Amino acid sequence: MKKLALFFFISILPLTLSAQMRFGYLSYGEAIKAMPENETVKKNIAYLHEQYDEETKRAEEDFNQKYELFLEGQTTFAPVILKKRQAELQDLLNRSIAFKKEADRLLKQAEEELYAPLKTKLDSLLRQIGYEKGYAFILNTDNDGLPFANPAFGEDITELVKEALKKE
Repeated sequence: MKKLALFFFISILPLTLSAQMRFGYLSYGEAIKAMPENETVKKNIAYLHEQYDEETKRAEEDFNQKYELFLEGQTTFAPVILKKRQAELQDLLNRSIAFKKEADRLLKQAEEELYAPLKTKLDSLLRQIGYEKGYAFILNTDNDGLPFANPAFGEDITELVKEALKKE
């Protein structure tokens, strides 16, 4: 009889514990967008994009100008000069492609660095809310990461987080 009671208690224990476990969930992206600092970050990123775009455009114009000169004179160039100009154009093209790749990498890195303080601040706020509300964890619903959450166990805290961010 004691074994049966012990077995029953052990089998019911996980169900009892899970019924008491609560969690929160939110759209991390929406929370970041709600932060006042987000506008500054977006402006800084746009400024960097503009700078890289201007440099890319300048390099393209330089290439196009040299290519037009090459096309105009290609029938009159000596074979050695023709090959030299082709090599110069190919080098310009290769450098332009390399610059675009490096610019994309640097823009992505800058974006990560600019958003890092916002993410740190949001993580800290989520930790605070998690402790205050007694959540076992908080989930990010972005990218369809949480297709269903039973409201008996979980709570959407997106609006709560947005309100808390406005107060800071």
